[in-house]
Amino acid sequence: MSKNVDYYMTPVSPWTYLGHDRFVALCARHGATIDLKPIDLGRIFPVSGGLPLGKRAPQRQAYRLVELARFRDHLGVPLNLQPKFAAAGGDLASRWIVAALEAGIGPALDFAGAAMRARFVEERDIADAGVLAQCALAAGLDRAVIAARAEEPGIAARYDAFTQEAIERQVFGAPWYVVDGEPFWGQDRLDFIARKLAQ
Repeated sequence: MSKNVDYYMTPVSPWTYLGHDRFVALCARHGATIDLKPIDLGRIFPVSGGLPLGKRAPQRQAYRLVELARFRDHLGVPLNLQPKFAAAGGDLASRWIVAALEAGIGPALDFAGAAMRARFVEERDIADAGVLAQCALAAGLDRAVIAARAEEPGIAARYDAFTQEAIERQVFGAPWYVVDGEPFWGQDRLDFIARKLAQ
């Protein structure tokens, strides 16, 4: 029987980027469906004890870079540890991902991956609608349609609803996966998800 995985993510998380393609491939291998749910960590951190990167202690920020480099090199995935547009927010890109869901989960996942590569590999600003339009084109989406939908109140409401759902489910970071009610935090938990899906 096919399983479903809830995928809470944000396109401004390098950890989400590092796990994204592997997670999508993992679900495909196991015939699992994905519910893609972009979330706003800016709303989640205050209610879960988390801190935005700039407010974390220096030693935590330094070790984060060590770990990112470690996983980048281990996985053989290109990653700029301190991307040029690191200060750019993820709300616009997240709304574009929600809008892309209307074209199907495949295109939406492709678009999310393209947006994260733009940020973490190509040094582009995903708070810029022009950059997002190029990502949409790369994912085979109609740029004009997605851009227009992303500005509609219904898309923003759905993004808010995903975030509120995450808060209610005690999500406190990204990427966050849920399989049969069991939570998994972080791209380094994908092996455990594989075992769960294989049961």
